[in-house]
Amino acid sequence: MFKLTLCLLAALMLANVHADNINKDAVITRQDVDSADPEGNYNYAFETSNGIQAQESGNSNGATGNSNYISPEGIPISLTYIADENGFQPQGAHLPTPPPIPEAILRALEYIAAHPPQQR
Repeated sequence: MFKLTLCLLAALMLANVHADNINKDAVITRQDVDSADPEGNYNYAFETSNGIQAQESGNSNGATGNSNYISPEGIPISLTYIADENGFQPQGAHLPTPPPIPEAILRALEYIAAHPPQQR
């Protein structure tokens, strides 16, 4: 789990390096790292001078964390996540959502629920 977290953090940092709006002179203004203890518990957090913030804590059962930054369009992005036995579960207003279920499909599902198949 810790390796997955480091990979996700590295990907986020790499994406920010290649963004057009990145401040190339940005520096880390705060960094707190508690390496994994014998039970696997760990914490890290950092902030940069250009407004990027991230923090995460976890153990052998999973991790929770969040990150904040400004998109190239100038929109504040806030991502929170849980990574556990159910997988990676991100949440954020910027993430895509599925389209609404068409009315005909809703009616069909209601009909199926009201008329279950007969057992023979």
